[in-house]
Amino acid sequence: MRVFASPRALVRDALPPMAGRLRRAARTSLLLAAAAGAGLWPALARAWEPSKPIELVVPAGTGGGADQMARFIQGVVAKHNLSKQPIVVVNRGGGAGAEGFLDVKGDKGNPHKIVITLSNLFTTPLGTAVPFNWRDLTPVGMLALDQFVLWVNAESPHKTPAEFFQALKTGPDRALKMGGTGSKQEDQIITVMLEKAAGKKMTYIPYGGGGQVATQLVGKHVDATVNNPIEAESHWRAGKLRPLCVLDKDRLPYKEKVTATQSWADLPTCQSAGIPVEYTMLRGIFMTPGATPEQQKYYADLLAKVRQLPEWKDFMVKGAFRQTTMGGQEFVDWLGRTEQMHRVLMREAGFLAP
Repeated sequence: MRVFASPRALVRDALPPMAGRLRRAARTSLLLAAAAGAGLWPALARAWEPSKPIELVVPAGTGGGADQMARFIQGVVAKHNLSKQPIVVVNRGGGAGAEGFLDVKGDKGNPHKIVITLSNLFTTPLGTAVPFNWRDLTPVGMLALDQFVLWVNAESPHKTPAEFFQALKTGPDRALKMGGTGSKQEDQIITVMLEKAAGKKMTYIPYGGGGQVATQLVGKHVDATVNNPIEAESHWRAGKLRPLCVLDKDRLPYKEKVTATQSWADLPTCQSAGIPVEYTMLRGIFMTPGATPEQQKYYADLLAKVRQLPEWKDFMVKGAFRQTTMGGQEFVDWLGRTEQMHRVLMREAGFLAP
């Protein structure tokens, strides 16, 4: 018995292969038209971007290196219209930055809040047992590494790093006063490293931020500091402070004169002067927990645009930064290694929370 196909099947089988693709394309067009009619088309066609002002949290006081970088980014993003939404800088430095980190951690899923980081990303949870870890946040990227310079007052009798270190080694315990930002943070960690190298103690005096630390040295209330370059650059330019050496393995590359006679490149490394201490600090951006890859990409792209600006290049020179950038898994791996380095340093200093 012969079975005849239906007319619909005969037509279907007679269509060339292209017809199937045409039918699928037609269905796709209908779906897109329906999405547009429902107001969903903009979401399908456009990448994510902020829909309200971006809060940039600084987990430190005003005037310090993190605060200056945050406000610089705020300014150039507005000047060059790099974001449709403004950036609002908010300082939350209480508890050695714990206030800021816990605020960002607790705002899970809010893509309109980011935080600029420094070494208290590691030192605060390690030293205080505050319920926070860098893994609680969403890493976006490293902007640069910040340097530390050993500074004295311009009228100090210590004119070279070797003279300062000799005075520390041969003087009585706690005779020299070192000013720094916070307790059990990077400045005090470096101070302990200097003490161990010299075999002598210093009197460490904590202040609220890097700007205040520099001011205290200008006023001769302390004998030395290990401020970031950008925190003391204006006082050096004004002839109030004297940089002795940079706490890095290499000299700074910047040869533009800061004073009439000196540039950052003229500073020796502390290592070359017989002071066996090195330390650099992260300047990076993180988002709240739960950020999507599209939201991360928006901020990574925004920061990449900032780094291409001539103003950024000038800012890097002024602050004598090490221009190291990083993102993705490479950045995550670096964060893990750097956290462990701080754990070792703080254990040796006796700063780890019980």
